[in-house]
Amino acid sequence: MKLQDRVAIVTGGGSGIGRAISLELASQGAGIVVADLNLEAANGVAGEISALGRRAVAVKVDVTSSQQVKAMVAQAIQDLGQVDILVNNAGWDKLEPFIQSSEETWDKVIALNLKAPIICARAVLDHMIEKKAGKIVTISSDAGKVGSSGEAVYSGCKAGVVGFSKTLAREMARYGINVNCVCPGPTDTPLLRSLMGSGDAGSKILHAMVNAVPFRRLATPEDIAKMVAFLTSDDAAYVTGQAISVSGGLTMQ
Repeated sequence: MKLQDRVAIVTGGGSGIGRAISLELASQGAGIVVADLNLEAANGVAGEISALGRRAVAVKVDVTSSQQVKAMVAQAIQDLGQVDILVNNAGWDKLEPFIQSSEETWDKVIALNLKAPIICARAVLDHMIEKKAGKIVTISSDAGKVGSSGEAVYSGCKAGVVGFSKTLAREMARYGINVNCVCPGPTDTPLLRSLMGSGDAGSKILHAMVNAVPFRRLATPEDIAKMVAFLTSDDAAYVTGQAISVSGGLTMQ
């Protein structure tokens, strides 16, 4: 198993892509800190991981709070001994035209999708630098590469984490720390379904999304998780500063 004896923090690990990442990394041998604002959901995923015979800790955390994130990292080290991997997965969006959006929405989108990954990266770096090893993977989005109608501020944030990660990759290479991004295309998650709604309009948008993808399907959370597993393994030891699309060919760069 490629992640045997490693410990990973997965933010937003209680559902959707985060759950899939947590389970995939655990299947590769890693112990997992399932970090989520929804502790009940985090406990559920931690239970699934324990059933696989892997170590798991569920932590309730608001990733926009430096204090809570620092406490989460301290708990991870105390309970599981170390932190080898950070997966910045937690995020949020509200689908609407920019001119109809509010500053309150902008602040929430920026806090969760841009500031939170920065906070979390800073919280693990001293530990990783001391060990001279570590992997940081942030879930960006193809929206950050090409834009996405109805997601102006979200797209800006996802582009921002790519730029942040590339710079961090340059600065951290001397310490043996790899920093990369995974950029999903449309992915069948509870968040996507909630954004689309349950009416005919949402169904039409989903249908259009599927038709735009050369493989003619949405990504599954497991599709994204497998790329994260690769980037956090020694197979990707010479990969850093990359933003890799997992989008079924929707974007090709």
